[in-house]
Amino acid sequence: MKILVIRFSSMGDIIYTTPVVRCLKKQLPNAEVHFITKPAFKYIYDNNPYLDKLLLLKPSLSETIADIKAEGYDHIIDLHNNLRTAIIKLRTRIHSSTYNKQTILKWLSLKLRKNLVPPVHLVDRYLKTVKFLGVTNDGEPIDYYINKAYQLADLLPASHLNGYTAFVIGATHFTKRMPNKKIISICKEIEGPVLLLGGNDVKINGDEIASAIGEKVHNACGKTSLDESVFLVSKAKTVIGFDTGLTHIAEAFDRPIVSIWGGTIPDLLGVKPYMVKKSLVAGIDLDCRPCSKFGLERCPLGHFKCMWDIPEDAITEFVNS
Repeated sequence: MKILVIRFSSMGDIIYTTPVVRCLKKQLPNAEVHFITKPAFKYIYDNNPYLDKLLLLKPSLSETIADIKAEGYDHIIDLHNNLRTAIIKLRTRIHSSTYNKQTILKWLSLKLRKNLVPPVHLVDRYLKTVKFLGVTNDGEPIDYYINKAYQLADLLPASHLNGYTAFVIGATHFTKRMPNKKIISICKEIEGPVLLLGGNDVKINGDEIASAIGEKVHNACGKTSLDESVFLVSKAKTVIGFDTGLTHIAEAFDRPIVSIWGGTIPDLLGVKPYMVKKSLVAGIDLDCRPCSKFGLERCPLGHFKCMWDIPEDAITEFVNS
């Protein structure tokens, strides 16, 4: 049996497909499991022992379809469910099973400001697509395999070599990020060193936070590669982060995690920390929340209470414990 799993983006959504691939491979011993995604996300499946082949989306959909036809798949597991995957399934005529996005319920949840989506994790939503093959959830965490061996001493100052809290301060949209002043206030109450992680887009934010606190905080934003950042997260005592890819990848290493939510809510997306023994989901109930499914570039009402009003004590007590 030859199976193709499809998920083109994004980082967080793709990392939650790894249990599906693992369960397919382990529970169907004779199956050959392939995965297709955008080239930008190939690193998520680098070194994954449960995947037989990784295909990459071509610039032309016709080229991609030709590649898929050439493989001779028995089943397509469509975990993306968009126009492109619909065209792929139509033109290849391969037997397929498709992830239910629950689009209408999500739309109603946003319009009515009331969560109508059942609180089922995205991994379990994905796994429903392979139930027809007799595949079930194995109860194991997500998978991520770091590409090479790193040394903490090569990436961190001496002050952070004996333990630190990793704070992932980046996120794609403004309403997913906590304001710098709020992060500074939390970092001041955290016992021990703090490491800030994120891309170039939050390097200035990291500089401001580190400058306000001193040597206790080391800003690695924009200074480490994604793979290095994942390594640093894997070695952290505790991880704090927003609804962003690196925070979700951290779940693969079963570090205690504080998952902070602003304008978006975890139940709508089904992405609370998965199979993590110790976690805290931080957020507050507001009439205006959620304001979007994936985040916005500004607070629609201007007050940004969903982040400003999150109690800090629960976060710092969790980290310090």
